[in-house]
Amino acid sequence: MCFICQEDVEWEHLDWGDLGWVVRPANAPEATALTVLDVVLQPGKGHAFHTHPNQQEAIYVIEGQVQQWLRDEPKNLGPNEAVFIPMNTVHATFVDPGAESPARLVVVLGPSHTEAGYEAVDVSTEEPWASLTTVVS
Repeated sequence: MCFICQEDVEWEHLDWGDLGWVVRPANAPEATALTVLDVVLQPGKGHAFHTHPNQQEAIYVIEGQVQQWLRDEPKNLGPNEAVFIPMNTVHATFVDPGAESPARLVVVLGPSHTEAGYEAVDVSTEEPWASLTTVVS
């Protein structure tokens, strides 16, 4: 059993947002089936089109609003809404530049991949993904 308190969450600041590592093998060695992230996306930011070749993903919106892409289909999601992303499926998450506040998400991926718990392949410069959205400036 492993309890993770707020001060135990390791934060990573990326160009598309802040990523809090809540559960992954690096801090919960038995976490082989899932990785849990706390994600904050500022207005005008987002995680561009990518896949997780070896992981399924669920994104649950806690605060704010995101434009969630699943393959080539966008949908606006707000608090208490979610998306399920099958393994190796292209997706992206953006916050409108005009949004009044950041979006906060709980992200669950499974199974964990490597000790980091996460693997992503960026496809944002490939077509058709490079041409799909102009939400993020």
